[in-house]
Amino acid sequence: MGNWVENEGLSIFVVLVWLGLNVFLFWWYYLAYDVPPKFFYTRVLLGRALALARAPAACLNFNCMLILLPVCRNLLSFLRGSSACCSTRVRRQLDRNLTFHKMVAWMIALHTAIHTIAHLFNVEWSVQARVEEKGTLAAVLSSLGDNPNESYINFFRKTIGNPVGGLYVAFTYLAGLTGVIITLALILIITSSTKTIRRSYFEVFWYTHHLFVIFFIGLVIHGAGRIVRGQTAESLNEHNPEVCYKNFTHWGKKGACPIPQFSGNPPMTWKWVVGPMFLYLCERLVRFWRSQQKVVITKVVIHPFKTIELQMMKKGFKMEVGQYIFVKCPAVSKLEWHPFTLTSAPEEDYFSIHVRIVGDWTEGLFNACGCDKQEFQEAWKLPKIAVDGPFGTASEDVFSYETVMLVGAGIGVTPFASVLKSVWYKYCHDATNLKLKKIYFYWLCRDTHAFEWFADLLQSLEAQMQERNNADFLSYNIYLTGWDESQATHFAVHHEEEKDVITGLKQKTLYGRPNWENEFKTIAGNHPGSRIGVFLCGPEGLADTLNKQSISNSEADPRGVHFIFNKENF
Repeated sequence: MGNWVENEGLSIFVVLVWLGLNVFLFWWYYLAYDVPPKFFYTRVLLGRALALARAPAACLNFNCMLILLPVCRNLLSFLRGSSACCSTRVRRQLDRNLTFHKMVAWMIALHTAIHTIAHLFNVEWSVQARVEEKGTLAAVLSSLGDNPNESYINFFRKTIGNPVGGLYVAFTYLAGLTGVIITLALILIITSSTKTIRRSYFEVFWYTHHLFVIFFIGLVIHGAGRIVRGQTAESLNEHNPEVCYKNFTHWGKKGACPIPQFSGNPPMTWKWVVGPMFLYLCERLVRFWRSQQKVVITKVVIHPFKTIELQMMKKGFKMEVGQYIFVKCPAVSKLEWHPFTLTSAPEEDYFSIHVRIVGDWTEGLFNACGCDKQEFQEAWKLPKIAVDGPFGTASEDVFSYETVMLVGAGIGVTPFASVLKSVWYKYCHDATNLKLKKIYFYWLCRDTHAFEWFADLLQSLEAQMQERNNADFLSYNIYLTGWDESQATHFAVHHEEEKDVITGLKQKTLYGRPNWENEFKTIAGNHPGSRIGVFLCGPEGLADTLNKQSISNSEADPRGVHFIFNKENF
């Protein structure tokens, strides 16, 4: 149970606090508009739809305040690197920034739907009240403001019935027009953020996501029209609505209640979002400044199956293991930035990324680097590259454990190239002061040929460790998940050979998928009383499996073995 708290408890705590604040704000503002006498006459016109519109508006302000913070990458990297204010557990929560960003986005969508539907009723009833037969309280309230020395409560001043009146409000009033614009922007942002669009049509996702600028501009000015109006404090002192509403036909006459006066609510959204908007503006300025710094491509290496390696240098560039950068190639696109994990080690005098050619942008980069040509490419002909980063990830915490499990699935193996290189450099330089004593590495892939560059790295590490008589420092298992039984049988006849016929490694390639329960139990038995870091870069299904195994194979006793699950997110 103790490790359940360490693996999942903090994230659950964060979610519960966030949900609790949403519930509190909704209920607080619902009562603020549904109970006080200030909005008594507003409720006569609009009914419960008034409170149902204002309560989600408060929650929208709160969540729009939060939505930009998880994507302030430089701020998060600064917090991650500040050990004075950011413990390992807090850093692990910062690594879930995109998960929280998506949760907040869905909450914004939910409250937008409630807010919009409630205001559709409000508009319909406001329009209808202006053409209602005289003699009712709603008709008298709607006519206020037509005569001198009166203030209005019904924002709709025309005498046009529905549905034309409703359309008039939607496309001529500031609140209506901005509401339509920000709702459409939100729909486009969310629909283009689905996994299918994001992976298959990244450019569509990237460009559409920047509609958030229009969304926030519309959000800030949405309430400037002050269409939600309530009775003024001075008027409440002279005119008690809970008493005077019964004699509305005598308002303003001698000895009767004076005519009530109304004013609009001042816009409040800007107070919620100005801070995060300023931080995000600073974030973008930092990104722009870093993108202007010169980057030199020192080498382009073409690997099999259309994978290229870019080795680069940049003045003042400092990285840690497993970090990632954003790359822009103006020759391909002047606006698009794409994330790539760094595959070099901090100890090397360059930084590198491996790019697999799987889309239009990567294809454009491949051609821009001259990889489609047979002749040697001169260095001055290589395209200009802009780099933003590096940014921190969970892999930075590898050196906080004595024992780690590294699990890479497919292209998710790239962060561990940096990790394994750096571990080896540190081991060769000062093995006695290296806290990390044992690495269990798992690589799951459909076909190793797509990542032969990584198999070459493993071969190099394997040979060097054998030279130093420490082959047990790194235990690795390669699983071919896309091979059928007949293919596996064909290579099984070579099982007794010294090296694997597929990878060239001494460790034989395995077929199918790992039995994770057995793997965890074996490792727990080998390292009793240890805190074991489990690091994954791979799909959500595998993340769920490893997280459950980390919890179920950890002991309740604080002195027992504990598996701490970490997942790459970017």
